[in-house]
Amino acid sequence: MSARPGLAPSGGFEPLAFTALDDAEGLARAEAFRAAMRRRRTVRDFSPRPVPRAVIEAAVMTAASAPSGANQQPWTFACIADPAVKARIRAAAEAEEREFYEHRAGPDWLEALAPLGTDWRKPFLEVAPWLVVVFAQRHGIGPTGRRVKHYYVPESVGIACGLLIAALHAAGLATLTHTPAPMGFLNALCGRPENEKPMMIVVAGHPAEGCQVPRIGKKTLSEVAVFL
Repeated sequence: MSARPGLAPSGGFEPLAFTALDDAEGLARAEAFRAAMRRRRTVRDFSPRPVPRAVIEAAVMTAASAPSGANQQPWTFACIADPAVKARIRAAAEAEEREFYEHRAGPDWLEALAPLGTDWRKPFLEVAPWLVVVFAQRHGIGPTGRRVKHYYVPESVGIACGLLIAALHAAGLATLTHTPAPMGFLNALCGRPENEKPMMIVVAGHPAEGCQVPRIGKKTLSEVAVFL
């Protein structure tokens, strides 16, 4: 059976590469990963310090290892370092955000956002060295131009986004997820086709010197999980 470009030939099975851990080692690794991820914070004040492209490539390929419906991998990661493109994205995003803060957001929404200190101004879109715009492929395009149905696209892309954020954090970078609404302007600015829907901008880089973040808490285990 032939494969799509970039994919290994499909069909058949192969042995699972898996290393079993004893319970103590498994728990230790789970707790260590939890502790590392607890140090992750959303940052809005970035340094212009460069980040090598190879770091972003490695993080994106971690994201691209995510499970997906029928292994169709319905995502595109537009990785942007060009200052001119970042400036255009900032201008378009701020126009949407200003409309949101001044007209579209209701009082409850603005009240919920108030502790975070956010407004329509988004300088991080230019200051941070990298923007990764994550697109969800609503459907694929086959070799002959035929439309290929994709399955579980939002779920698949959501998992990939989580892995991307974790990989960037593991690389020692700070991140911010930015979702201006609507985001259709990103297709034109990133040169992506209409079958791709922008899901979020992941801003990545080093935090600015003296960066501060809101003092927030996280829910406890009993508040987020049930065991049946």
